Amino acid sequence: MDIKDMNSIWKQYNDTRDSQLKQLLIEKYVYLIKLVAGRLGIYLNQYVDLDDLIGYGALGLIDAIDKFDLTKNVKFETYASLRIRGAILDAIRKLDWVPRTLRKKQKELDKAYTELEFELGRQPEEVEIANYLGVDVSEYNQCLKEVNIVTLVSIDDGAYPLEMVKAPKSEMPDLQLEEKELKNILTQAIESLPDREKQVISLYYFEEFTLKEISNVLSVSESRISQLHTKAVSRLRAKLQKYNMIFPL
Repeated sequence: MDIKDMNSIWKQYNDTRDSQLKQLLIEKYVYLIKLVAGRLGIYLNQYVDLDDLIGYGALGLIDAIDKFDLTKNVKFETYASLRIRGAILDAIRKLDWVPRTLRKKQKELDKAYTELEFELGRQPEEVEIANYLGVDVSEYNQCLKEVNIVTLVSIDDGAYPLEMVKAPKSEMPDLQLEEKELKNILTQAIESLPDREKQVISLYYFEEFTLKEISNVLSVSESRISQLHTKAVSRLRAKLQKYNMIFPL
């Protein structure tokens, strides 16, 4: 189906709200659900099956089709992806998986990265972080799995996302300077990560790979990719705290 055909379908659906046309649009864009759900899997593979995420995301796609405004200069794929992501996150938050104890663990983990890096003058190793926390390495790795969900549900806390590194420049000069400084700090922080963690961050945020795709590229399990992602995020968050910045992703 070419672009002209799709434009015609969108116009007809906008005028008639015909159910058959709506079904055509759903079939055309259903791949977006799998794409968004696959990317969120880097946070959620320990908790939710991909099929469940796809189910949550389907509501977002339907909502996007119903509310899409043809008169605005926005690609439907972009608009729908945000709606799908929002629907999945809403469903996850309603499950209330983040007790206060998990948030406390996240803070303890961030503190460990911050203080050990300052003390050692380098990136701390797994065993050093585990010793700092007073646990063995297996317990530390279990902690990483648990706090991954904390990272996801804190996305809307008004913090600086990593995507700022590749975001378009603001038209306001003072904001341009702030964004430039932030991008420089983030870039340096990413470059300082261990190689595997840096690869995961690059593939996930910049190449926009799904969890499964990153797993295939690096030839390790999906759970290991999630673990590497959590480690990288904790290291980056610890670094940005020095600049009074918050890093949710």
